[in-house]
Amino acid sequence: MSRNLPLALATVLGLASAANGIFMLISPANWYFAVPGVTTTGPFNQHFIRDIGLIFLLVAIAMLIGVARPASRVPLWSAAALWLASHALFHFWEVAVGICGPSALSQDFLAVTLPAILTTALALCAWRDGARSSQALMGDTLDARR
Repeated sequence: MSRNLPLALATVLGLASAANGIFMLISPANWYFAVPGVTTTGPFNQHFIRDIGLIFLLVAIAMLIGVARPASRVPLWSAAALWLASHALFHFWEVAVGICGPSALSQDFLAVTLPAILTTALALCAWRDGARSSQALMGDTLDARR
């Protein structure tokens, strides 16, 4: 796999999270009515939508800083993946307990589940790359001592 593909994917995920977060902060009512399925999950709550908008901005910042600073990727992308995966699992739980119908999962897939999967994959790749770098560094250190 090209070394540029994960960075391009992280950039797209970061920019998409930023766009969503900014939309939620600037125009929560328009966001509420524009995103399919949101109106079926409960009444409009401007404060709550803006709170979540801030989280999406933090995810965006984590992803984009991780693109620019390889040494920061593991903690930043892992934190973003943890929140996005928790959010996706919460959507599955809502279906499991009957709050939403099963059709919500397919409706939410592109905006909720897929970003969680992709960000988790990127975080795991960052962990793997970090482990490889550490092993290479340890090997260089051992070679220098000989």
